[in-house]
Amino acid sequence: MESGGFHGFIKLSKTTSAVDATNVNSNKENAESTSVGVDGVDNIEDTQDDNTKCAKKRKLTSKVWNEFKVVTRPDKSQKAECIHCKSHFAYSKGDPTTQYNRHLESCQRRKIKLSGQKELTINPSFSESETVAKVQNFKYDQSKIREVLSHMIMVHELPFSFVEYEVFNLLMKTATPHYQSVSRATIRKDCFAAYEVEKKKVSTLLKSTNKVSVTTDIWKSTNQKVSYMVVTSHFIDSNWKLQKRVLNFCDIPPPHSGVAICDALSKCLADWEIEDKVWTVTVDNASYNDVAVRMLRDNLSYKNQLPLSGKLFHVRCCAHILNLLVQDGLSEIGEIIKNVRESIKYVIQSESRLNIFGDIVKQLKLPSKQLILDCCTRWNATYFMLSSALEFKDVFPRYAQRDLNYMFLPSEEDWMKVAEVCYFLEEFNEVTKIISGSEYPTSNLFLHELYNVKKLLDEKYYAENGFMHSMVRKMKDKFDKYWGDCNLLISCAAVLDPRNKMQLVDWCFPYIYSEADKIEHVTTIRETLRMLYRDYVEAHRAKGGEKEGQAEIQKESSNVGVKGKTRGRAEFYTYIRNVESSIEQVKSELDVYLEEGVYICDDDSNFNVLEWWKMNALKFKVLSKMACDFLSIPITTVASESAFSAGGRVIDPYRASLGANTIQVLLCGEDWLRAYYGIKRKKKDQEDIKEVKIPLT
Repeated sequence: MESGGFHGFIKLSKTTSAVDATNVNSNKENAESTSVGVDGVDNIEDTQDDNTKCAKKRKLTSKVWNEFKVVTRPDKSQKAECIHCKSHFAYSKGDPTTQYNRHLESCQRRKIKLSGQKELTINPSFSESETVAKVQNFKYDQSKIREVLSHMIMVHELPFSFVEYEVFNLLMKTATPHYQSVSRATIRKDCFAAYEVEKKKVSTLLKSTNKVSVTTDIWKSTNQKVSYMVVTSHFIDSNWKLQKRVLNFCDIPPPHSGVAICDALSKCLADWEIEDKVWTVTVDNASYNDVAVRMLRDNLSYKNQLPLSGKLFHVRCCAHILNLLVQDGLSEIGEIIKNVRESIKYVIQSESRLNIFGDIVKQLKLPSKQLILDCCTRWNATYFMLSSALEFKDVFPRYAQRDLNYMFLPSEEDWMKVAEVCYFLEEFNEVTKIISGSEYPTSNLFLHELYNVKKLLDEKYYAENGFMHSMVRKMKDKFDKYWGDCNLLISCAAVLDPRNKMQLVDWCFPYIYSEADKIEHVTTIRETLRMLYRDYVEAHRAKGGEKEGQAEIQKESSNVGVKGKTRGRAEFYTYIRNVESSIEQVKSELDVYLEEGVYICDDDSNFNVLEWWKMNALKFKVLSKMACDFLSIPITTVASESAFSAGGRVIDPYRASLGANTIQVLLCGEDWLRAYYGIKRKKKDQEDIKEVKIPLT
């Protein structure tokens, strides 16, 4: 057989007998005439001996195989697979590769890789300075686009079908011709994948924390008629930043008993492996929550020792207590509030009535332009309604003259009472706003606000007569019920604020408690702080000794057999540390901290208590950890209510068929991704009030 240089060969059949050289040459010529070039056929080599011709194992030498590979499917059949788009094509040894070439010419993923190089992009920045952006070269990546799309769906609470909107796809095609449309089913899978990725990040973050505080609450979806329980964790990270993460948003079937809630909470804590880190649970004052928290505390105490035997474990929502307190007081003028509420409902019920009301407002040249209708279960919503209605007190009598069917007109005396109540409740509204924050510590702020509330109640109680006296008496009774005894949590947290220390306790307690109770409570707080501090010192020594022991073992093992090294000194060093640790310091960090002067801040509104402890962490190594854990405790369940607000937007009438698992992915993923990108929620109108603009044209 001649070894002439032709480009392609025709495979010889295994069943063909030996042929002469003339037939071989004929096959050579036939192969040359049917060749389609280097990329057209698979080249093979045949070798013959003198008597027989048998085919050796063929080698895939065509350039097409740089972008294709042969794969074996589960059914043992072989297919040619495109390495770009993973498409499969029929494959048989010796077949032409024309179809593979034809596919490569139209393969979109191959085109993207070949043409997507060295394009300029602006890398978006979510920093405070929106003008800062990074210009860099990049390669178009469809997987990255899908990842960001899934993040957008969750963060902005969009439906899965958003990616199928025609104009959205037109926008993406306009931005880059390489964009490939995504279906709603695909983006749903991407959202679940993003959820799992972010869940691992949150789990890693929780493992690095010392203590975790938890808030929980139950909410019922109006569109699904399903009850959901949210569990939110609060902690301070290694950079001394207050963090909040929604851990669970699960459906909880009725009845909502304490046992059911305890079981759901225990399962959540076990899933996140933070049972040994949780030391406080903040809930509202529902009776089933009392049972649930008590059972959970007993369960955790059985496995781990809670600080102070769990005395700090149950935290009642201070905002909820304030709501109960003020609602009791407002019941004294319940009929007046009802008339004001019904008056607003009557006016806004029809456009013609609202136009008449607006004409009167225009005639009187009043600056206010809207009425507010409250949610009767929220005292601050009622406060906003009364305050706004008070500005139109001269409009309602004139409106009554024009509409004889209007039957809810408050009297002049009623408006005077409303004005007095609004002035009185203004302080409570400020307190509620301060303690309802979730982006800064609140446990250290409430003792001072509690003092302001108690002082205001006492002043009004002894100075007023009539309805205000009765109103304040009801509020004082509720105050004494919940805050009549010393609250260890808010007192200890206040002391760990360098602007307060024990001086705030000494200043506030005489106004809040009697003289005898004041002395007892101050002593209790000092003893509590010392007991907690000793626990933190022991934990610090145990942790430090373990680390130092491991370090010494490593050093010792590295020095074995090395001449001139200090051998066997690890035991001596351990002895020295034990002797030194047995000698107590003359003054502990707690004593030094309390004896130092109060930090007087010129601008309290800009003072960052976490930043202060971060700057003094080297000075107070142990006490700073104790302060870190106290300052992370939320005293309200506002964070849970924020998650419910998001749930109401996600479970709208058009998405009421979403499953509980999908809802958890969307709401937890939204919370985690907002924290990842640093996107804060924009302040929206309060959902517990209805604002109605008054037409003035």
